[in-house]
Amino acid sequence: MMYQIKSKMAILVLGLIVLVSCHGLEDLNENPNQIGSDNVDPNLLVGTVISGTAKNVVGLGFGEMAGVMQHTQKDGWSSGHNAYDWSNDSHSWSGYYRLLTNNKTLIEKAEADNLEFHIGVGLVMKAYLFGMITDLWGDAPYSQALRGDEGAEFFDASFDDQKDIYLGIFADLARANTLLSKNQSEYFGIQPNQDVLYSGTVSQWRKFANSLALRYYMRLSAKEPGLAEEGIRRISSNPGQYPLILDASNDANVDYVGTSTSDSWPTNTKFDVDPQGAYFRIKMAATLVEALQALDDPRLGVWANKIEIPLVLATGEAEDTDDIRNGERYVGQKLVDDHLDIVGVPVNFDKEYVGLPTAIPLGPAYNLKKEFNQGSFNPHVSQLNDIYKEASGPLLKSRLISAAEVHFILAEAALKGWASGGAEAHYNEGVKQSLKAWGLEADYSSYIAGAAYGGLEDIMEQKWIASWTSAAQSWFDYRRTGLPDLQAGPAAKRPALPLRFYYHIDEIDNNTQNAEAAIQKLETTSFKGDDVSNNSAWSKMWLLQGTGEPY
Repeated sequence: MMYQIKSKMAILVLGLIVLVSCHGLEDLNENPNQIGSDNVDPNLLVGTVISGTAKNVVGLGFGEMAGVMQHTQKDGWSSGHNAYDWSNDSHSWSGYYRLLTNNKTLIEKAEADNLEFHIGVGLVMKAYLFGMITDLWGDAPYSQALRGDEGAEFFDASFDDQKDIYLGIFADLARANTLLSKNQSEYFGIQPNQDVLYSGTVSQWRKFANSLALRYYMRLSAKEPGLAEEGIRRISSNPGQYPLILDASNDANVDYVGTSTSDSWPTNTKFDVDPQGAYFRIKMAATLVEALQALDDPRLGVWANKIEIPLVLATGEAEDTDDIRNGERYVGQKLVDDHLDIVGVPVNFDKEYVGLPTAIPLGPAYNLKKEFNQGSFNPHVSQLNDIYKEASGPLLKSRLISAAEVHFILAEAALKGWASGGAEAHYNEGVKQSLKAWGLEADYSSYIAGAAYGGLEDIMEQKWIASWTSAAQSWFDYRRTGLPDLQAGPAAKRPALPLRFYYHIDEIDNNTQNAEAAIQKLETTSFKGDDVSNNSAWSKMWLLQGTGEPY
């Protein structure tokens, strides 16, 4: 079990005064009591940065990215989740930069005290957070960011090219790998209970650093294949120098404490007792349910409940038949036809699992639900498994990176001829490690017989499935490969999946010159629609320009 954050961590977070890249702080008085690198214990900052990052990972991967990648759909308050109805006030990066400022203080204090473990941890988390920012938005403040305390000239930070941010990430992770390469006994100042990820185990952090580098080299594989191949070959061919996360027991997971709303799983019903709360709004998406059913995948039963009342077509009976018999609801043909006219999709008569179709116009009425109120229990659609009602639990984790993901990266690399070991072997191991992560390792032999390797599409499908609750990673894979082949629903804002977040209006208004320069570098697509500038969720950042993917 991972150690959890102590209450003093929350006090520290409230006490930290943060300067990010935004304009408008010229009149801020200097605070002689401000917490900085000269008067803070770096161990406290380790927990702050990890827990904040972990919360963002779930916020994305179990939130809107789960909607985009059709792991889940909402039948209430669903426009951003199901339909990508985003704009330039939808997503702000300020929270990431607040974490990065705390992380900068961690690194500075660790360097002043020569704490190599803490420097290494800070570099890994810096790479992770800047990686998220550039993956989500594109060009962003990087080399001149986090310097607002140095003077007014740093309030309006320039945007670095996306490629340069990735190169900086590789440099930080390479340095972290070196710093974390000694024996555990050679490090000092570690407080295991403050490291809520790996409890101060240096070798685990080293694996995390190299696995993260592998993720980002593959991220660049379509845009910069030479750079990607060199990095992947170097890391994958030398496990002594570049150890990786290869077993689910080493996954970078952060547990939930479950003592308050802020440290509990987001769909818990312990603190959110509203019958239209988050748990009842979120349903399994039909796309994922049907993919899992086709594979007879045991993960379906871990992630979703069976429907409470199956539907049965009352063949040969009155067209308006509608009654419950032996726990099943018998419905006549007229109700079925009316449902298609009203909801736009046919009734699903599956007796076990039914997912919510993507971005349908009237989700609350799907599958003949009688009450059309939003975000409530639907007896004819699969709810999430009851474990997602809990505030904490053995499977409720923020999953930052996993052995399954690493093996699927190596499988794709082997397919390209960039790594040894064979694509099929790594694919099989990726499936095995994902099943193990969900307590299903015993099902591997029977499962793989029906999910045999057949090429890139299989790798990407299994990687997509394995990204459950961390779906942002599958979104980034989709953008560079077009896989899995997902289609936007009828009520989606555009007839294609989005590619990035809009730069936020606050950044545009307060850092105008730099933001506008970055926006001009974006490449529009045919799905830009009525967005008034290149700043569109359907514009291509540098990473995607010239690749032909995903459209």
